[in-house]
Amino acid sequence: MTSTSESPTPLLNTVLDEIGAEIVSGTIETGQRFTLRDICVRFDISRTVAREAMRALEQLGMVSSSRRVGITVLPLSEWSVFDQSIIDWRLACEASQKKQLNSLNQLRLAIEPIAARMAATEATEEEREEILELAKRLHELEMKPSRRVGEELATDLRFHSMVLHASGNEMFAALTPSLLSMLKGKSVFGSEKRNPIAGTAHLHQELARAIAEQRPDDAENIAQAILDEARASAGAKA
Repeated sequence: MTSTSESPTPLLNTVLDEIGAEIVSGTIETGQRFTLRDICVRFDISRTVAREAMRALEQLGMVSSSRRVGITVLPLSEWSVFDQSIIDWRLACEASQKKQLNSLNQLRLAIEPIAARMAATEATEEEREEILELAKRLHELEMKPSRRVGEELATDLRFHSMVLHASGNEMFAALTPSLLSMLKGKSVFGSEKRNPIAGTAHLHQELARAIAEQRPDDAENIAQAILDEARASAGAKA
């Protein structure tokens, strides 16, 4: 039984992931052209599945299609670089991983301190309480690492996600998955030191208190200090 008789969703995801990763890595080069038939033959899939995969890549800005010339791979400048699929492909690719991490780091440096400042005046009582609890847990995990694999990373991701959401800025909140991909990317792909807290638990607690006590200047400065410490730690590992 060929793959054309299987459920189209897994097939679509497989084809999309493979072609997307190849475009990111340069295996399929900018300007290269191919057809739906090429995809059908390569993956042994129906034209319907191939067409859906190409539509998804078009929506990501990675290819353009024309009846006369077929499907053409577009340059990075055309890509929807905030899309999670593209970020994941770039993080997983050795050639693009460092640049992607740098871009995410610069984005965090520009946004997260301002988000922390805003959270100090805009956070709800429930958000303040959760941020304080998460900071407390990060401190506990630094003192005694969890037996549960990934708990440190998950707690750190939740902490920074809450700060962004507590800012009250819906656009900051919408950027949360992209911004926090840096933390996940370093832990999964790029960092020799797998501890995401990296000696900054006390700063997380200070930030949580500044937000809870509605001290915006302090919140902004501490958030900046956390990012500076993380950047210095990454630089020492480079």
